[in-house]
Amino acid sequence: MTHATIIGIDLAKNVFHLHGTHDDGTVVFRKKLSRGQVLPFLSEQPNCLVAMEACATAHDWAREIGKLGHGTRLIPPQYVKPYVKRQKNDTADAEAITEAVSRRNMRFVEVKSEEQQVSAMAYRTRQMFIGQRTQTVNALRSHLSEHGIIAPKSKAGIKKLMAMIEDDTALISEKVRDIARVYVDHIEQLTAKISDATEAMKAAAKVSETAKRLQTMPGIGVQTAMAIEAFAPDMTCFKRGRDFSAWLGLVPKQHSTGGKSRLGRVSKMGQADIRSQLIRGAMSVITAATRFGIKRGAWLERLLGRKPKLVAAVTLANRMARAVWAMLTRNEGYRNPEAA
Repeated sequence: MTHATIIGIDLAKNVFHLHGTHDDGTVVFRKKLSRGQVLPFLSEQPNCLVAMEACATAHDWAREIGKLGHGTRLIPPQYVKPYVKRQKNDTADAEAITEAVSRRNMRFVEVKSEEQQVSAMAYRTRQMFIGQRTQTVNALRSHLSEHGIIAPKSKAGIKKLMAMIEDDTALISEKVRDIARVYVDHIEQLTAKISDATEAMKAAAKVSETAKRLQTMPGIGVQTAMAIEAFAPDMTCFKRGRDFSAWLGLVPKQHSTGGKSRLGRVSKMGQADIRSQLIRGAMSVITAATRFGIKRGAWLERLLGRKPKLVAAVTLANRMARAVWAMLTRNEGYRNPEAA
């Protein structure tokens, strides 16, 4: 019996659908397996190409299947959808995955290592705590404003609110004070967790050669360096720096037809964590340059002369992304192009 050279797996929580085909597209098998049956079944198959949609559990499955000797490919779900025929079901999805992976010009997602996923989890946990603290602070401010207590939107304003809650002369009922103290305790707990996560991030950055190298570039600090290390794939998968910039979504959308090229706003079709950190870093460089002065005739001075600051920040972030690609592929520190 002809063995399958391509196996498409429609991932799920408990029930998995597998579709095996030969090189010429001939269907070898269609199977429905439970979670515990997938790896034993694949271990019995000759080495082949196993394809899956890139989802939350795909990277772990790709690592485990790779240990069996199979090649693995992860495909973005939006690239699989055009190959689904008629009805949308798990069997059709598995068949569409095998069809998509056989395309020569198909784009794939790099499989993340376990260390990368741990770093990503730590980074996003800290971001979650920051978001929860902001949400809690806003809720406390809005509730107290209904009782006549107003404070500005700043760290000093929060301290002012906390002082008013404990001020016996303030015209607040005891019930309001008790509920407000619950908010204050939650804010303090989140602040402590954020502080611990920040210290852990700084400690990891001190021992990481990649993070140290990236921080030699102006505008890249600990957070940006760790975001790049956690979320960016191996830079050798990009042919040039502009490909990495496009992967981040720092290039304009194209609306071109009839030989006329039209460029729109920034696409934002990419990794949001790295993109947002690079833009913040670029804005900090622009703020420092406008405050302390820019070298006459420099690229940044010419850019700010014709573009608003935020547009200039996105342009500078694009340039920083290309420099990051060059630094990581050549294993060298930052070289200032203006100095050169």
